[in-house]
Amino acid sequence: MTNIKVVIAEDDKQIAEIQKRFLERIEGFELVGIAHGLEEAEDLVDVLEPDLLLLDIQFPSGTGLDLLRKIRAENGHVDVILITAAKEVETLREALRGGVFDYILKPLVFERLQDTLVHYREHLMKLQSMQSLAQSDVDTVLPRSGAAAMPEQKPGAEVRLPKGVDALTLDKVREVFSEPCGPLSAEQVGEQIGASRTTARRYLEFLVSNRELVAEVSYGSVGRPERRYQKGR
Repeated sequence: MTNIKVVIAEDDKQIAEIQKRFLERIEGFELVGIAHGLEEAEDLVDVLEPDLLLLDIQFPSGTGLDLLRKIRAENGHVDVILITAAKEVETLREALRGGVFDYILKPLVFERLQDTLVHYREHLMKLQSMQSLAQSDVDTVLPRSGAAAMPEQKPGAEVRLPKGVDALTLDKVREVFSEPCGPLSAEQVGEQIGASRTTARRYLEFLVSNRELVAEVSYGSVGRPERRYQKGR
């Protein structure tokens, strides 16, 4: 599979630079343009025809949702991931109606962006490999449809473990939080269970989705945002 072409649309130049540097660390993606305004973003999408647009919502001349609606009205084929500080539920609902692939809240954390982009790349590879559709294929490509049919899980309830999560390692992560402790980073948990930060984070995010843990964004000594995990209160 060739590199996935990406355009960043972000009016804050410092934040755009952070996104650029994050993107350069993720294999399989190629940044082809950066726009700091909506008109510029629209031009880059039209001319460069990227596969993916990383789009902010708030711009001086309007909103990223305006651009999203325009792209969809013109049958634009670019996929969109919103990266925004907007926390209003209605904004999320409108974004979903516009067919965004994901919705990431600022401050942007590298691991969160990496997870989304890896998932997006896998999503494209699945689509490219399909010749015809069975319902199981649809459920794989559209994970929301499968999740919507599942009953709500109670905190700590046993669920079928997803690929890449084994029960033995999961129990080790649970054991880390069995004693009272402050919020821990994925790196700290990884050190305690003898695993890499990336592996630890996969298990931690699973426990967050199962509502056994909660995650919050904090800033380290050098000001870089990171996710920290603790037992729900």
